[in-house]
Amino acid sequence: MMAAGGWVQAGLDLLLPPGCAVCGGPSGPRCRDTGRAEMLCPRCRTRLRPPTSPGCARCHAPLGSRPGRAQDACRECEDWSEALIRVRSATILVPPADRMVHSLKYGGLPELAAPMARAMARFLPDLEEPGREAVLVPVPTTSDRLRTRGYNQALRLSEELGRRTGRTVVEALRRKRGGGSQVALHREERMANVRGVFEPTEQAEVLSGDRTVIVVDDVLTTGATAGEIAEVLAGAGAGSIRLLVFARALPGRTRDPRGGLEPPPGFFHVGEGRRAAPGTESSATTERRS
Repeated sequence: MMAAGGWVQAGLDLLLPPGCAVCGGPSGPRCRDTGRAEMLCPRCRTRLRPPTSPGCARCHAPLGSRPGRAQDACRECEDWSEALIRVRSATILVPPADRMVHSLKYGGLPELAAPMARAMARFLPDLEEPGREAVLVPVPTTSDRLRTRGYNQALRLSEELGRRTGRTVVEALRRKRGGGSQVALHREERMANVRGVFEPTEQAEVLSGDRTVIVVDDVLTTGATAGEIAEVLAGAGAGSIRLLVFARALPGRTRDPRGGLEPPPGFFHVGEGRRAAPGTESSATTERRS
């Protein structure tokens, strides 16, 4: 049942629909739990592209011509930490997924976590194990980014996943230091940049024992962050560690050839909302209501 504030917001959404965060068109269906319209229209939802099959059994990347030396691994994941057992992603990082990730992360639109988590929930069973309780662990952000954005996008995704699936969210990690942006770094630089950045919190104690730990994040590029986190969680006693992301970058298919996430062309910020420059895919303007 919705709280009074939820009914008020649902009423405002009915009078002034928020619109699709990607194309600016009519918003998506209303959530049964909150009554609010999702900020992703049916057309943009159908344009999300899951990784193609056959894919790597471990990291979910299309195998193509890049098989790895090790069994059940490809060239993208053969050098990852052995503590990270399996990865699944809801889509690959091409339009409209790239615009959704950027809007959630930098555009002040935490409401996008709902449709993104909806897509991710489909792949959650691939990571779970019979007879083991699955818990969700969000990738932590820095205190500076938390102050700037007002939220941690990975925690928002975890909370939405937990609400949809009944899985418990455990904030088992924190950052000891910032580590800096990963966007402009090569693979080896990314690995060095995140080394020693994370540490377990007191809540990490619940991860030991007969549990499957599913780390949750918005996007996967080289796997450097995921590998470092898996090592930290394994050191804290977690025995079965997996990763679930909304989107993964594929070699040669990202806007930044080094694997970083760049803003879509014509994308710029206006206060807490976002606009697209005339002539781009999202020429309609969608402003988030305060």
